Amino acid sequence: MNILLFGGTGDGRELALWLRSKGITFTVCVATAYGETLLPPDIKAHVGRMDQAAMAAFMGQGGYTLVVDATHPYAAEVTKNIRAAAKETGLPYLRLLRQSNGEDLCHKADSMATAARMLLRLPGNVLLTTGSKELHHFALPGLRERCYPRVLPMADSLERCLSLGFPPKNVICMQGPFSKELNVALLHQYAIKTMVTKDTGGYGGFREKAEAAKEAGCALLVVERPVEEEGLVMDELQDTIIRMVAK
Repeated sequence: MNILLFGGTGDGRELALWLRSKGITFTVCVATAYGETLLPPDIKAHVGRMDQAAMAAFMGQGGYTLVVDATHPYAAEVTKNIRAAAKETGLPYLRLLRQSNGEDLCHKADSMATAARMLLRLPGNVLLTTGSKELHHFALPGLRERCYPRVLPMADSLERCLSLGFPPKNVICMQGPFSKELNVALLHQYAIKTMVTKDTGGYGGFREKAEAAKEAGCALLVVERPVEEEGLVMDELQDTIIRMVAK
């Protein structure tokens, strides 16, 4: 078996380490060089963003027998392209799902744009833990000045924050995972009244954020997942791969 694993997430890295421990041949696709640095150096990786056509070409030239999609649950377009490319090349496709938290949360929004509109009606400073790609939704007059984006320590993430007009003193460049204690400290340090997050499950540090918000007495605004997906959680996916290897 030769697996093409689309990763770049914490659960994707866990799956890669598991595949290595089982002696299964695989290649990990990550979008950025930064994503590659999070992998052990002995793991084979392909670095670079690909559209559907590039994915199909790459799948067809590597002698792969299975495609596993462990990309972020909010990367709906990427998952759509991976699934379509696998179908085009006739390769079996498995989707690794993160279990949703399923909690009764303080505030919920169906999109980043909705979350931004809700924040306009909520008082005080805001900690944005949703990443840099969709920060433009929050770059609104009267909102951006009280937002504190927490983004990866990468030049393009910082440049995006500054180009959108977020005050330099508000930009927090840090690499997770973040403990509850660190989240609490940040909430107190910047007098945060609302923390914005995605329903990312365990690997996204959701529990630590929710517990920190409760302890610090600030509101939690959760942007829900864009689509309900079909797939397998980690244990189920690993069992499926083991059965496929045994055939």
